[in-house]
Amino acid sequence: QVQLVESGGGLVQAGGSLRLSCAASGLTFSSHTMGWFRQAPGKEREFVARIGRNGDSTSYGDSVKGRFTISRDNAKSTVYLQMNSLKPEDTAVYYCAASRLMGVQYNYWGQGTQVTVSS
Repeated sequence: QVQLVESGGGLVQAGGSLRLSCAASGLTFSSHTMGWFRQAPGKEREFVARIGRNGDSTSYGDSVKGRFTISRDNAKSTVYLQMNSLKPEDTAVYYCAASRLMGVQYNYWGQGTQVTVSS
């Protein structure tokens, strides 16, 4: 049974930082591209970042480029999202996801962690 468990969300002031973690189990972690997505109330789910299986390739949504950094530790089956210079518009539920298809389609999703940025 595949499980993706996010942690690290919370309430932070604008300009602050948070580091999200996503611990994976039940899958061959190093064989999956990992991604972060977010969804704010009343909005569609938005792509945040993606990292390749070996961590050698990353991509970011335009709204987070230069502020967020995705990384992974295959030995720990964990993917991270370092979020700096947070803005109120970053407020959302953040989800991690695992893809067998290099990010074309995501096969597994976590339950999400709430990030709230106050102004």
